[in-house]
Amino acid sequence: MQGDQAALLEECYRQALCLLRENSTPDGVLASARNPKSSGRNYDSIFGRDAAICALGMALSGDAELLESAQAGLLTLARHQARNGQIPKFVKPESAEVDFWYAGCVDATIWWLIAVHFLDRVAPQLGLAERLSANAVRALSWLECQEHQGWYLLQQNDCADWADIMPRSGFVLYTNALWYWAKRLYGLPTARETRRFARLLFNPFDSAVPDQKRVRLMRHYIRNGCRPGPFLLSYVNFSFWGEEIDIFGNILAYLTGVGAPSEAGKMVAGVTALSANKPHPVRVVGHPIEVGSPCWRPYMQRHRQNLPWQYHNGGAWPFVGGFWVILLATLGERSLARTELVKVALSCKVNGWEFNEWFQGQTGEPMGMLRQSWNAAVYILAYRTVLCGARIFA
Repeated sequence: MQGDQAALLEECYRQALCLLRENSTPDGVLASARNPKSSGRNYDSIFGRDAAICALGMALSGDAELLESAQAGLLTLARHQARNGQIPKFVKPESAEVDFWYAGCVDATIWWLIAVHFLDRVAPQLGLAERLSANAVRALSWLECQEHQGWYLLQQNDCADWADIMPRSGFVLYTNALWYWAKRLYGLPTARETRRFARLLFNPFDSAVPDQKRVRLMRHYIRNGCRPGPFLLSYVNFSFWGEEIDIFGNILAYLTGVGAPSEAGKMVAGVTALSANKPHPVRVVGHPIEVGSPCWRPYMQRHRQNLPWQYHNGGAWPFVGGFWVILLATLGERSLARTELVKVALSCKVNGWEFNEWFQGQTGEPMGMLRQSWNAAVYILAYRTVLCGARIFA
């Protein structure tokens, strides 16, 4: 690696630590830096998914202050856990506001469980898993209540995960990749079944012959309605499915083991063929949903964010780029992983280390909130994976 690139990676790491310290509070890390814009959209809150994802990088950083903030965020979310076990979308400790979104927020609970387990592995002296064991039992119980009782996959409405202005519903790849990961971490006996049915539904073009008649019918409908490709379907519902290509969902599917390892290389080649890693890694949708498409929903114009090539509908997100780098390193693509890590660092550096939330998918224009915490935290994860050999998905 060239000296200037190595210096860039080191500086980005230092800047990431500084950002996370700045965004840390006694109650945990905020989603982004406080300013009038972020306050107006509640980004100056402890978000379930954001704080949990950040906790992974903060714990792995080895910084005692950040470890304390990571723990504080998970404890704040646990204190505001719903009676039925659901972890909130976000908490505003100063006003005691607790938000669970419109049609649920299923991934916040999964990410929280993953983060609790990860912190207990990285920092066992905290005893976090034991202290939060009752909360974890309730969280797992709530998730199992969202699960199909024959196929062991989570079911959800539109807009019920991180892509909260996207029409993915039914069985969603991103959510179920996380669910399988959580099941493995917590030793749930149905983990193998979750992976089996995920592969049957999200990859309906393989040679498997399902025993279940309804699974066979769903695969038959899909086979007659679209052509096979290198990507897993983004979601599968009763008589429709997602072909827009959920790149984040595909990355997580291969990191967690839902996707067959033999197919991972084809997915990586598919991402690069779409130039979804240029100029900023990585664009989260391969083919944005166009206005007027059968998949388009009027709510996607909310805040004029989810227009094509924007936000969840084709924007490039540095934190997802971090997971992309981790996947490349996990697959043994060390050189490409380092190259992409440099590109993630350059994304974070835009406008003097703004760590912009996301970038327009075609032009690369910086968009969204400034000083986004999970961009910094996942950069730390990617850096540690590529340069230090850390194993996040062990």
